[in-house]
Amino acid sequence: MKIKKILIANRGEIVVRVIKACKELGIKAAAIYSDADKTALHARYADESYCIGGMYPSESYLDGDRIIALAKKIDAQAIHPGYGFLSENPRFIQKVEESGLIFIGPSYRSVEMMGSKTAARELMKRNKVPIVPGTIEPITDIEVGMNEAEAIGFPVLLKASAGGGGKGMKKVYSREEFIPAFDSAKREAKKAFGDDAVYIEKLIENPKHIEVQVIADKHGNYAHLFERECSVQRRHQKVIEEAPSPFVDEKTRLKITAAAVDAARACNYYNAGTIEFLMDKNKDFYFLEMNTRLQVEHPITELITGIDLVREQIRIAEGEKLSFKQEDLKILCHAVEARVYAENPDDNFLPTTGKVEYHRLPTGPGIRSDRGIEVGSEVSVYYDPLLTKLATFGKTRESAINRMKIALSSYLIAGVSTNIAFLNWILEQEKFLDGSYTINFLDEDFTPLIPDKWKEGYGEKQKRAALVFSALYAEKFKNDSVKTTKQKSCENNLWVKKLYE
Repeated sequence: MKIKKILIANRGEIVVRVIKACKELGIKAAAIYSDADKTALHARYADESYCIGGMYPSESYLDGDRIIALAKKIDAQAIHPGYGFLSENPRFIQKVEESGLIFIGPSYRSVEMMGSKTAARELMKRNKVPIVPGTIEPITDIEVGMNEAEAIGFPVLLKASAGGGGKGMKKVYSREEFIPAFDSAKREAKKAFGDDAVYIEKLIENPKHIEVQVIADKHGNYAHLFERECSVQRRHQKVIEEAPSPFVDEKTRLKITAAAVDAARACNYYNAGTIEFLMDKNKDFYFLEMNTRLQVEHPITELITGIDLVREQIRIAEGEKLSFKQEDLKILCHAVEARVYAENPDDNFLPTTGKVEYHRLPTGPGIRSDRGIEVGSEVSVYYDPLLTKLATFGKTRESAINRMKIALSSYLIAGVSTNIAFLNWILEQEKFLDGSYTINFLDEDFTPLIPDKWKEGYGEKQKRAALVFSALYAEKFKNDSVKTTKQKSCENNLWVKKLYE
């Protein structure tokens, strides 16, 4: 079935990304927005936009019944969920399918199978995909849990069965620590996911976080698009990603990508998905979880393969076969992605809010930016503070990293604090440059109390420049409506030159 109109059930930069794919395919794109997003870029970029409800996600972007009703009312044939919100909610997906609409993603059965961490571990074990040693069933009895932990061998991890993102996750190094950690993990899991079930895994110390992009159609064709390295994390959230991993050699790549495809086949998966693994210092890897959706970091996979993942998602939803075969794919370059957030690294990375007063994206060879903001955008307390994803690529890892430094140094934004200086600090660290970093890298190496030196360089310079530029811009053109855009652009460029002299 050819899709003529898609309702995108999300907000921000991922909606803008999906709209671009729709425009290329000649498909109308409809967006939704909350009361807090009335002037949002995604709402104005779409062919059609509709207010879906109040400011809180529960009143808008998480109201699945209202979203489905709207899609039918506006004669959309399909819903694209983006990522987050309802993208991995099997009940929502089932309702979409039962309503006669097309869900641009996997079946609800696949999502359901992979949604429970314990059920997914059991499924992987049956299909001979390596899993971290641990329990298959949730732990209900503390005494049994302590015995299991001792049998596995301390240190262990207590993990929430129903979710991820570090919520409900506790490290336990001894039997004495088990009881308070168990109680705390269950409370956090209940609060975050409505389910207090937890299970035990062996703690793999100083691992790498390696994930494999998989994709499949409804005709039984499966493929992988190589791996991504996602070990630069803060509070279990990714900060900088790269593809391919500098740690994975060709022999390991063949093994881990084959395991990822086996994992996707095990749950009869179709559309785009990601299999996440932990890898130890010996390059042994273990299944962690499956993300049954498009990933935030999908741009770097697109850059190294030349495959438009959103376009493939839509084609698969229409019933088409994959537009390529596994043997057609090869790694074309190296790519790096940095997530620019509205947050204050000086204040424990607390999110910041405000209006974007000035915004200039970096441009140049090998630079891609996926944004959800522009001048005038409001960064509110209601949603994730991701502003822009910068991605750079080059023939070598060194060239991709150097281009990222250039991109960050020329990204000017005023009105909200950002983590740009922090991102630059990461790119200068020896562990990052030699590829030896693990998921403990930021916990071990970064603290705002270490000198103010980390704030020097491009990060602080661009911050000062953006603030001064914003003030100059506001004063210069406050009541000036007669100058042409070309005249203003020329003058702006002169001001920037002076600021950097």
